[in-house]
Amino acid sequence: MSGPRIHVAADFTVGGDVVLPEGPARHVARVLRLGEGAPVRLFDGAGHEARAVIVEASRKRVVVCIESVEAGRGESPLAVHLGQAISKGDRMDYAIQKAVELGVAAITPLYTEHGDVRLKGEREAKKLAHWQAVAASACEQCGRAVVPVVHTPSTLHEWLGERGEMLRLVLHPGTAGALEQDVAPASAALLIGPEGGLADSEVEAAMACDFSLLSLGPRILRTETAPVVALSLLQYRFGDLG
Repeated sequence: MSGPRIHVAADFTVGGDVVLPEGPARHVARVLRLGEGAPVRLFDGAGHEARAVIVEASRKRVVVCIESVEAGRGESPLAVHLGQAISKGDRMDYAIQKAVELGVAAITPLYTEHGDVRLKGEREAKKLAHWQAVAASACEQCGRAVVPVVHTPSTLHEWLGERGEMLRLVLHPGTAGALEQDVAPASAALLIGPEGGLADSEVEAAMACDFSLLSLGPRILRTETAPVVALSLLQYRFGDLG
């Protein structure tokens, strides 16, 4: 038995102790009821995995001792930066969670013309921290040792101006020919619009930044479903799902 898998942003040294953060410690001690001698797995979010054993378990804290450290697995050879229009409630959480499971390298929440979410100041900071926690939790589940960065929300035009990926796709009725190229790109940018779709001017701005149109068939997908389908296609064609 390998034990639960926990994200801990710490340096792993064989023989060293790590104090688990409050949330994971509560889960380990009170929910799973694990005690001294029980195995756990840790990952630091930057590509390292560790096997450890609990050496102290109380209501106040849980301490583990690192037994071995190795490089993590599960990263795709295709680095996809997802530009995802911000949606309300659980839909954005779902999009981020599934994107992480499908190997996305980075995510930027986007403000778009037809988007109905506007965050400022403290609300934006809290939401960003929540989204990063969703990404970390998804890594715990899917086996990734690198937690993708969820960047500070940006306007669509700011995000477009920063793109340098080899392949750039905007989800919009058009052609799927961009996936038929012979040479697999090392990086890709994927733009997903809001429930109301991208404005024509936004699609034109993306195309002016060397984005190609990508169609996902005759049915209109919800904004949280679209990245799942598009990332699956990209990983199958150029990544590690083939």
